[in-house]
Amino acid sequence: MRLVQALVLLALALAGSHVSAFRPYKTLVAPITKDTATSLYTTTLNFHENYLVDLGAPFSWFSCGYKHPPVTCRAAPCLSARSYLSPLCPPSSSSSNNHCQNCITTPVNPLTKTCALSDLTYKSIALYVTNGGHATSSITLNDIYMSCAPGYLLKSLPSGASGLAALSWAPLALSTQLTPPHLGITKKFAMCLPSVPNGKGTLFFGSGPYLFRSPALVDVSRYLSYTPLIKKSKSSDYYIGLNGISIAGKAVRFPRNAFSIDSFGRGGTKLSTVIPYTVLRSDVYDAFVKEFKIATKHIPQAKKVKPFEYCLKSNAIASTRVGLQVPQISLQVASGKDWTIYGANSMKQVSKDVACLAFVDGGKSAEQAVAIGSYQMENNFLVFDLAQSTFGFSSSLLGYATTCANFDFTVKP
Repeated sequence: MRLVQALVLLALALAGSHVSAFRPYKTLVAPITKDTATSLYTTTLNFHENYLVDLGAPFSWFSCGYKHPPVTCRAAPCLSARSYLSPLCPPSSSSSNNHCQNCITTPVNPLTKTCALSDLTYKSIALYVTNGGHATSSITLNDIYMSCAPGYLLKSLPSGASGLAALSWAPLALSTQLTPPHLGITKKFAMCLPSVPNGKGTLFFGSGPYLFRSPALVDVSRYLSYTPLIKKSKSSDYYIGLNGISIAGKAVRFPRNAFSIDSFGRGGTKLSTVIPYTVLRSDVYDAFVKEFKIATKHIPQAKKVKPFEYCLKSNAIASTRVGLQVPQISLQVASGKDWTIYGANSMKQVSKDVACLAFVDGGKSAEQAVAIGSYQMENNFLVFDLAQSTFGFSSSLLGYATTCANFDFTVKP
């Protein structure tokens, strides 16, 4: 696997050398938009193509035309893509070593769990360039490897989506392909999901600075705490270590080793942008909700609203800059830091007078102990430093008088 990855990185470096400009760049940036119908997020590439943001997919895919440039089976990018063949797809007889011509991949829709046998291809990707709090120009990177996909794979994606943008550990993810070292771009990306559909969040590739209006420009990396990123065998997802959870400063009592990864690879704490709300395995969920109910016993309850189990009358709760004034939830990560979740990310307003605890019971056999969903990430600035294998998190930017929608995509040289 390491040899394959080394060959892929060399191939990407050679392919990526054909760009529209040759001066060094520190950071590239693309907008992120929230889809109200699905609560999912798309990023805009090439200024008009929208792709579902997926932190876990091993490669990107799009609905390409009948004619597209092929990739040979023995090319390094093909070896990388085929190291992540999905068991959801039937094996392809045409992709055997003896008869292979064009590289066959297995793009997967993470929502419907449908898969297709499709060609690996490549295309050009244009993004904005930034050296501050706004876009300064644009750049086009050629020969970015993505898989083709049939139109039916777009089912359940946000309306108008062209495909999926992979941001995982994998060598063919955009997090690697759009951070080429020969352009002076650090292998790092940062993500800021907007909470409102008409606001543009941000997806940065590179080391920053990451400047937002607050109301003056401020580099939000000053608010970050860090913890190690964890790689799980045979997975391209991002995991972090979680030691515990506290509510209103009181530690929740969980079963022993509740957050550990077992010998079968199950458990742990995953980060996901294709899960709308954080999912907790039943033993974790039950202990968590029990403690939250105790901390909010003075607030009148409301009837539950699916998919949530515990709801409150929000007209009885005061509002603050960081959302409804409910007990803070703190995730104690492996580095010893706390990722604090305030009301804006813990309570979902489901009607005028009702708000629900935005965490979902994943069942007793959930694959992860915790899968942190996109609602808990909104207006949090998150940095994935792949070079250092670290994860940076800010907690809510609302507490610093800014939001993820406060980056200016107007090009100003």
